[in-house]
Amino acid sequence: MFGKGKSHSVDKIEAVIGSAASFNGHLKCGGSVRIDGFCEGSIETAGNVIIGEGAKVMADITAENVSVSGAVKGTITTRGRLEILSTGRVWADIAVTSFLIDDGGFFRGRSIMSIEPEPSFEGPQPTSETDEAAKEAAENEGTAERP
Repeated sequence: MFGKGKSHSVDKIEAVIGSAASFNGHLKCGGSVRIDGFCEGSIETAGNVIIGEGAKVMADITAENVSVSGAVKGTITTRGRLEILSTGRVWADIAVTSFLIDDGGFFRGRSIMSIEPEPSFEGPQPTSETDEAAKEAAENEGTAERP
């Protein structure tokens, strides 16, 4: 799913909130987290967060990558990728490096994509030859005979 070039410890799932479980609070761990039940609060991990199809999450999530098949409300911050799969529903402001939404997936919120520097939208600067031609054209325009 996410494991391209990442260490094994990040891919190892350390915490699971099963489909019949609920969690309220701050979850912090070094490995990946899978949620199939209800979670409210915040999730902070150096690994990945996987939100299962039946999961309902009302939390602020900070992780390497996040994959959503269930429903999430809150904020999502990743150092990598956010995936919203076809059954995923996200109502959140997101700050990510990469963003993927499958057909059928839903996203409502604001997004910020980091890492890429902002491009310069300035037009080309005139060269000295162009400046001279512009000056000549302006001078000639003012001295042209009028009918």
